[in-house]
Amino acid sequence: MHRHFFSLILGLLLIPAAAAAQNSAGKAPDAVTLQPGDVVRVAIWREEDLSGDFSVDETGVVTFPLLGDKQVTGIPMRQLREVLIEEYRIHLRNPSISITPLRRVNVLGEVNKPGLYEVDPTISLAGAVALAGGATASGDLNRIRVIRSGTMIRERVAAQAVLNDADIRSGDQIFIERRNWFERNSTFVVSVLLSVTSIAITLVR
Repeated sequence: MHRHFFSLILGLLLIPAAAAAQNSAGKAPDAVTLQPGDVVRVAIWREEDLSGDFSVDETGVVTFPLLGDKQVTGIPMRQLREVLIEEYRIHLRNPSISITPLRRVNVLGEVNKPGLYEVDPTISLAGAVALAGGATASGDLNRIRVIRSGTMIRERVAAQAVLNDADIRSGDQIFIERRNWFERNSTFVVSVLLSVTSIAITLVR
């Protein structure tokens, strides 16, 4: 009786975790779509001349070798890959193709290597920061801002947030702010307080 009761409780506790895992799995790379300013990395097996990184222009068009201009925005990666396979099948025998979407973002602020990076939209903000050499000793991963065209659109975004879920687009700036003065100098402050306390105790004696 008790064993069945505890099994039921355990099952109820695991339901939210299972749902969260299912939701996480639903955010697959195949569901990501391209936007103007993005880059699509195409790898065709044994066809180096046809493979490479191709930019999505402001109208959502990519110029592919042999295929010419193709509208790519709003198409899930799985579907786009199938389209390319069918298109290249006219020119190649049984083409094997993989595609990877990339966002062009500036990672700035308190990072070791600020600059422009091409990042997979399925990685987290922390992953993007890692590509920029990680946060400096003064950087605060709890204070990440997203700036678009000079306007702050997101503030205090969680470092665990995935770029695609956070609606981060090519051209956006991921800005890591500095920790506040107390956090940066907490060791010094504690040391001073201990010293003052020690002196006060000595004087009282």
